[in-house]
Amino acid sequence: MTANDSLEGCTLVVGGDGRYFSENAIRIIVQMAAGNGVSKVIIGQNGIMSTPAVSHVIRKYNTFGGIILTASHNPGGPNGDFGIKLNISNGGPAPSHITDKIYSLSQSIKQYRLCPNFNANISQIGLQEFKVDGKTFQVEIIDSVQDYLEYMKEIFDFGAIRTLLHGDGGTDGLPILIDAMSGVTGPYVKRIICDELGANESSAVNCTPLSDFGGGHPDPNLTYAADLVTEMKKGSHGFGAAFDGDGDRNMLLGKNAFFVTPSDSLAIIAANLDCIPYFQKTGVKGYARSMPTAAAVDRVAELTGKEIFEVPTGWKFFGNLMDSGRLSLCGEESFGTGSDHIRLECFENLLVLVRFQNSFLVVLVLYFVKNSLFFNNSYSYLLKNYNFPMVLEKIPSNISCVL
Repeated sequence: MTANDSLEGCTLVVGGDGRYFSENAIRIIVQMAAGNGVSKVIIGQNGIMSTPAVSHVIRKYNTFGGIILTASHNPGGPNGDFGIKLNISNGGPAPSHITDKIYSLSQSIKQYRLCPNFNANISQIGLQEFKVDGKTFQVEIIDSVQDYLEYMKEIFDFGAIRTLLHGDGGTDGLPILIDAMSGVTGPYVKRIICDELGANESSAVNCTPLSDFGGGHPDPNLTYAADLVTEMKKGSHGFGAAFDGDGDRNMLLGKNAFFVTPSDSLAIIAANLDCIPYFQKTGVKGYARSMPTAAAVDRVAELTGKEIFEVPTGWKFFGNLMDSGRLSLCGEESFGTGSDHIRLECFENLLVLVRFQNSFLVVLVLYFVKNSLFFNNSYSYLLKNYNFPMVLEKIPSNISCVL
C-alpha cells in the first residue's frame, strides 16, 4: 500500500472491538468501499475481530489492508472514545508517509463516493454478492475467531498446554483466571482457553463484548483490572491475565496477584522463546523494545547472543524490523507484546508456563534471579508464596508454552 494506490478491485478487512458506533461505521465503510471500486470486504461477524486477528486475516488472504474500529484501551459508550486504525498489506500499522498523506487529503477533500442505500447483513456468516455499476461486489462475513485459532495451533503445542492446565497424574492442573474486560478478546478466550484447551468456564470472566465495556475502562493494569487483582490475591489461581478493548495489550499476574511488569514479561518470554514450536521452526532472530521499556530484555539478548533494538514508541517501528528479518519478539511499556507471526501486539502473549509446583512463576522468576535480572527480594517472595526447594542450578526442563 502506498499513499497513491487505487482501491479498484482490491480486498479489505474490517473488524473492531464492538464499541459504540462500530455498526454505523462499518455500514459507512462498506458503502464507501462499494462506491470506490473495492471488489470485496471481509468483516468479522457482528463487526467483532481483535486487532491481532485482523492482522492475521490480512496476511492470510493477501488483502490490500484493513480497517480496525477501536480506541484501544480507552473507554467506550456514547460519551466514550472511538477510533480507527489503518493496517497495510503486511498486517501492520500504516507508516507515517501514508497517515501523513491521509491527513493532508482530509484538509482539502471536496467530495467522496459511496453507495448510500447499500446495506449488508454483518450478523450472518457467509458470502453476500451484489452488483455495483455492473461489477460484482462481495461482502464476506467470517467467524471472528476461527482463522486465528487455527494459526495459534500452528504456533503453540496445544496438547502440552492442556496437560499443564489439567495435570498429568503426578501433578495437579494449573488454575487460571482470565479477564476479557468486556472487550473483543472474550470470544477468543472462550473458544481457545475454554473450548480448545479445556479450562473451566469459571476461568474466563467478562467475555461478552459490550459497546461500553460494561461501564469500565478496558485498560489491563492494576487500577482498571482491580477486580482481577482482588480475586488473584485470594491465592486460588496460579496465573491471571487481563486484556484491553481490542486485544493487543495484556497484564500478567502470578499467584497471590504477583504483578509481572511488561518489561519483565518480555524478558521472560525472550529467555524461553525457543521452547515455542513456531520459533523452533523459524529460529529466534532478535529482540526489540520501546525506549521507555526497562532493559531486562537487553540482558537476555546479551546472554543469548541475539540482536537487541531500542525504538520509539509505536508498533510500526517494530514492523519494519520484522519485515527485514531481524526481529522475532518485541514489547513496549504500555503492556503490548508481539512477535513476527503477525505485525501487531498479540493478546495471547507468548506466555511461558512451567509444570512445577502448579505455577509458571516459580521457575521463570528463578531464572531471572539466577541471572540478576530481578530485584533481590524476588527469591524471598517465591520462598514465602510457593514453598519450593532452594535449588537455583537445577531449573526444570519440562517447559510448556501457552497463549
